[in-house]
Amino acid sequence: GCDYANQISELKRSLPQKCPFCRHPTPSEEEFKSRNLLKRVEANDPTAMRQLGGIRRNEGDYDVAVEYFKKAAELGNADAHYDLSRLYGKGEGVVKDKKRNRLLLLGIHLRGTILDV
Repeated sequence: GCDYANQISELKRSLPQKCPFCRHPTPSEEEFKSRNLLKRVEANDPTAMRQLGGIRRNEGDYDVAVEYFKKAAELGNADAHYDLSRLYGKGEGVVKDKKRNRLLLLGIHLRGTILDV
C-alpha cells in the first residue's frame, strides 16, 4: 500500500527512489545492494529473505532458496508462501508434493508450522 504509493509518487515527480524500509536513497552499486540485503536478512526482515531466496533460486541454488522462502513464510510473507508452492509444485529443491503445493497456494497453514503441512 504505502510503499507502492510512495514509489509511484517518486516516479511521477522524478525524485530519486528510496528504500521503503530506511528511506535512504536506493543504492546504485550491486555490491552495496547485496550488503544492504544481507543486513536486512540478519534483522529477520521477511521481505529481504524472500528476495534473497529468489536470487538463490535464479542461480539454481534451490536448497538455499527453499530455506529462505520457509523463513520468510514463517514470518508471514505471503509472497514467500507462493514461491514455496511453486517449488513444491515443480519439485525444485524439494520433493515434488502437489498436496503441499495446493495448501500453500490456498494459504492453509498455521504460523510456525509451515514445515508440518
